[in-house]
Amino acid sequence: MSTSVRLPLWLRFVLLVGVAILASSAGFFAYRYYTHPVMLTVAVGSIDGEAAKAMSAIAGRLVTINAPVRLTVVDAGTVLAASSMFSSGKVDLAVVRGDVGDLSQAQAVVVVSHIVALVIAPPGSPIDSIDKLKGHSVGVIGEEANSRLLDALSKEYGLVRAKVFKDVALTDARPALQSKQISALLVVIPLSQKYLSLVRGFFQQGTKLLPVLIAIDSAGAVADAERAYESFDVPKGTLRGAPPVPADDLTTLRTALYLVAKKKLSSDLIASLTQAIMTVRRDLMVEQPIFAQITAPSTDADA
Repeated sequence: MSTSVRLPLWLRFVLLVGVAILASSAGFFAYRYYTHPVMLTVAVGSIDGEAAKAMSAIAGRLVTINAPVRLTVVDAGTVLAASSMFSSGKVDLAVVRGDVGDLSQAQAVVVVSHIVALVIAPPGSPIDSIDKLKGHSVGVIGEEANSRLLDALSKEYGLVRAKVFKDVALTDARPALQSKQISALLVVIPLSQKYLSLVRGFFQQGTKLLPVLIAIDSAGAVADAERAYESFDVPKGTLRGAPPVPADDLTTLRTALYLVAKKKLSSDLIASLTQAIMTVRRDLMVEQPIFAQITAPSTDADA
């Protein structure tokens, strides 16, 4: 014979309310878990500090639009240091150059910008080709970050890197040119008005004072040997409009700045971040035109 135990009505009511509260709480916390923004750290660096400012602007706008992915920006000081932080696992993301550091564990989120190598001699200089750099000193802004490029140019043109190329700080470029400590300057920059204006300021200004933009005419061969680079034609009048510098389209090299993520991060998370950045890009490019250069990465298997 079995005996059933009937709970008092009030106790059954209390238990029912308790179960309902537990179910609601579990649902609430599950909702919060799945809708709470994912926080990722991103390392950036540049010689002028602009990379950190740009990425901070993106991070701020992601908060504004309530994006599912948020960024905490870590200013590493240089692009080389940012790449090192990424490869050592200290951050989830980094803005890196395609030709700098170990990117074996990286997946591209967006192409932040393309950066172009410009070799420029002062007005009136007889140096009008890479071959004529032999026997002269060429200042390089950010020599360490451009190490791979300098090696490629030295190999292709038979230059002795240590004798031709020397590191020059951003603030020392103009005095070094004026004092003839260097005979030419190599910079790798986005072709935006902000950076082009910076480069123009390194040289004497005047109607007849035209800096000499030097072609890297073997850019195709360099790009075949070093896949981080591609041959690129600088449009006529890019550095100066009238008279135009260069006078015609001029061949050089370019590489890309990427926002990269660890391969271990899920593809859904990266897709959400890419979509969010492409959304805020449209707003930010009104304030800073350089954001117009942000594009989705190539999906080609060999990219």
